[in-house]
Amino acid sequence: MSDSSPTQQPIPAASCVLITGGTKGLGLELVRDTLQRGAKVATFSRKLTPEIEQLEQEYGDRLFAAPVDINDQDGVKAFLKDAKAALGPIDSLVNNAAIGQDSMHLHTSPERIGQIVQTNLTAPLVLTRAFIRHAMATTGRGRIVMVTSVCAQRGYSGLVTYAATKGGLDAAMRTLAREMHGRFLVNSVAPGFFASDMSSVLGTEQLSTIARRTPSGRMVTPANIAPVVRSLLFDDTNLNGQVITIDGGSSI
Repeated sequence: MSDSSPTQQPIPAASCVLITGGTKGLGLELVRDTLQRGAKVATFSRKLTPEIEQLEQEYGDRLFAAPVDINDQDGVKAFLKDAKAALGPIDSLVNNAAIGQDSMHLHTSPERIGQIVQTNLTAPLVLTRAFIRHAMATTGRGRIVMVTSVCAQRGYSGLVTYAATKGGLDAAMRTLAREMHGRFLVNSVAPGFFASDMSSVLGTEQLSTIARRTPSGRMVTPANIAPVVRSLLFDDTNLNGQVITIDGGSSI
């Protein structure tokens, strides 16, 4: 007979998900998609938007949103406490919040490098630690999705620090998957370029060039990315420690 210890059973589907940067763009799409699957959602960004406020009206007490800067450790800690009080135990995390870059490394100030590293790498790692401690004390198991980037896999000019932070999250993801010994499924989703506040700095001509060079003939959209994140949160895929690239084939 096989050992039926809890760590050998499938990780349950997400029931309450913390999604950072969920008030616009990809984050908003992930919040909407997760709510449509029946899960509760907690989300924060530096500022709330009319779109997230509309979702609060539609979904009522299944959505908890607040204006919090991911770099504010005390604010994030208070948010986790308030979210648990409003929604119950949080069993899944999607690290989506990030800032972009549009400067050659030679011209990027040390202060800007530090800001990007803090926001895109340090803060998500600190939040992940806090989430795991919360989940271990409540549900005991869960799921983590890092939203990284194809930039971590191939070079793009003007994105040195941004790429380094996303590569760092991918590396941390693999190590965390090993450390958790099956108690948490930890994976990354690495989108290619898509229309967003961060990619808009590249300019129309650059974005058109990227689209032309993509085998699928078009750039990805948040609607392409959401189903993959959905599967990692809800399906019994047994994926763990993996980077799933969604870029229309531009990185092959």
